[in-house]
Amino acid sequence: MSASVPAAPDLPQRTSEETGRESRHTLVLAVVLSAVLLVSMDNSILNVALKTLAEPAPVGLGADHGQLQWAVDSYTLTYAALLLGSGLLGDRVGHRRPLLAGIALFGVASALSAWAMTPEQLIALRALMGAAGALIMPATLAVVSAVFPGERRTRALGVWTAVVGVAVALGPIIGGALLERFWWGSVFLVNVPVVLVTLVAMFFVVPDTRGPAAAPARRTDLPGIALSGLGLLGVVYGVIRAGELNDWTDRDAVLPLAAGLALLVAFVLWERRVPRPALDVRYFRERGFAAAATSLGVLYFTLVGGTFVITFYLQSVRGYGPLATGVCVLPLAASLIIFAPRVQRLVTRFGVRAVCTGGLAVMAAGLLGLATVDRSTPVWVFEAYLFVFGAGTAHVHPPSTGAIVAALPAAESGAASAVNNTFRQVGASLGAAVLGSVLNAAYRSRIGPAVDGLGPEREGRANGSVAGTLQVARDLAADGRGARAHLVARAAHDGFAQAMRITWVTAAAVVLVTTVVVCAVLPGPADDA
Repeated sequence: MSASVPAAPDLPQRTSEETGRESRHTLVLAVVLSAVLLVSMDNSILNVALKTLAEPAPVGLGADHGQLQWAVDSYTLTYAALLLGSGLLGDRVGHRRPLLAGIALFGVASALSAWAMTPEQLIALRALMGAAGALIMPATLAVVSAVFPGERRTRALGVWTAVVGVAVALGPIIGGALLERFWWGSVFLVNVPVVLVTLVAMFFVVPDTRGPAAAPARRTDLPGIALSGLGLLGVVYGVIRAGELNDWTDRDAVLPLAAGLALLVAFVLWERRVPRPALDVRYFRERGFAAAATSLGVLYFTLVGGTFVITFYLQSVRGYGPLATGVCVLPLAASLIIFAPRVQRLVTRFGVRAVCTGGLAVMAAGLLGLATVDRSTPVWVFEAYLFVFGAGTAHVHPPSTGAIVAALPAAESGAASAVNNTFRQVGASLGAAVLGSVLNAAYRSRIGPAVDGLGPEREGRANGSVAGTLQVARDLAADGRGARAHLVARAAHDGFAQAMRITWVTAAAVVLVTTVVVCAVLPGPADDA
């Protein structure tokens, strides 16, 4: 018997070169994710500081509800307006240089934001941070897509999503701890040392990736970028203004809203005609791409808009401090961290449509649960609904992101990343604007009778935000008008709870409609294969 036995060297073995390459890839991923953590954490840190910023100086900046919305939206608007151009720039000159420039700019803008003297200054500096974020985030996804092949890329994208969940957890806790001990500017100043370490690590570790040789010849679609940015600005400004005025028919709200919608229509028409569009709208003819982008936009619509509401509920209605507020948001982050890395198994078994549809339905269930919460609801019930909502988002984010990145050619990795991030940020901008305006309008209509007759100055502050109303109540108590102060404070708590309920139901309705659309449009398991 002389049966041949395969020689040992023919067996698949990991060479030292392959092991070294994987180690380098892992190091690149770690450094890139530090940038993702930095940008994502900054947004969640700001959320926990919103009530502090609404306090009068020197505690805060005395920002009203509209100014707080703009502090959130100035970042996301600039981010969304520049994302497409940033992704195309990375495909043309390489993704390393925009990444380094974005990190450096983010550090400078963070340091300046810490010393803002007025709400308007903070809004402008947040817009500068948004420009930096637009350079950073598309480059991170593009680098991950370029460095990791095949299945390893899918796992890396899952880790990318989990890091966003970690940021959701760390941001409020770090921000709350800082606000308990330092002034509000510390939530921005904490970014500076992280930026310095990340910048040095990126310089030595991250490779310069770009599309193939054809990519550098691609010209930047400046008119398309301008139309999209100005259109979003008009829509968001109109929505926020309508909430401030509590009148969706006022010309100050209708005119910018109509102009924004017209510019967005012009953007779509332009992108269909230009040879090298910033966003190739033809990709939306593919069911999977359009449904995945919609899912991602709606996810961030509810996530960012909902976080805006949660902060004021926990701090103004329940009376929690910043640190306790950060801890209360942990269930949302924990669900993302627990479920996001495991979603790929479900996608492999059941398909993208089943997982996304199920995730959206779970999100809607969590939102409807939150709509039942009031001041007397046990906090563990609130956190349970928050966990359910987070579990739903964890089952929507990874498959939607993967579907968008997979739909675009490898030569356009930066553009694919930009599309992914654009829909995230457009959803975030509209979420903060629409849900914030619904909350503001509903609150104003309920608080009005309680503050009538207090004088224009106090009425204006009381109508600005729930924090402003409670400050007016404290002022009345200090003036010896205890009965009126009690009436105003009670109206603030009850009015905000009712307005919050309307806001959660609105968000749930948006998610439910999206669930039906995605179930009908997204390809099934056979198409996934």
